[in-house]
Amino acid sequence: MSRVLSIDPGISKCGVVVADIGEKKVYEAEVISSQKLLKYVKKKYLEEKKIQFIIGNGTSSKIYIKELMQLVPNMIIAEEKNSTYRAKQRYFEIFPLYGLKCFLPREIFILNKNLDAIAALIIMEDYFQVKFDLSEKIKTKTWLK
Repeated sequence: MSRVLSIDPGISKCGVVVADIGEKKVYEAEVISSQKLLKYVKKKYLEEKKIQFIIGNGTSSKIYIKELMQLVPNMIIAEEKNSTYRAKQRYFEIFPLYGLKCFLPREIFILNKNLDAIAALIIMEDYFQVKFDLSEKIKTKTWLK
């Protein structure tokens, strides 16, 4: 099973990444409203029966784990300690600063809407011990409404 959907659960929004472990390629990186998570996972599960699901065990994960385990019984619950903090560092690996921006504090360039998807990527990378080559830049979508 090489396709994986990783979830960084949150109270108001969740980061979601769909990737192929064998190819080390990210296909989707999105931030969705927490209310839409179950519907999103159900849709992905019905589209691809062989996709593996992994969810971080941090913020508000207990709310989702019980419901998601009924839908996807083989879901992996993974450690996500400091994933959001580490996502800030990883953000600049994916989206490096160029020119005069390199001399400014990095913190002023971080857009929090992107960090949830990157945190989901970190959860997946930590669990599978695989680092994804993101030479094809991922574009995070936000469905917060």
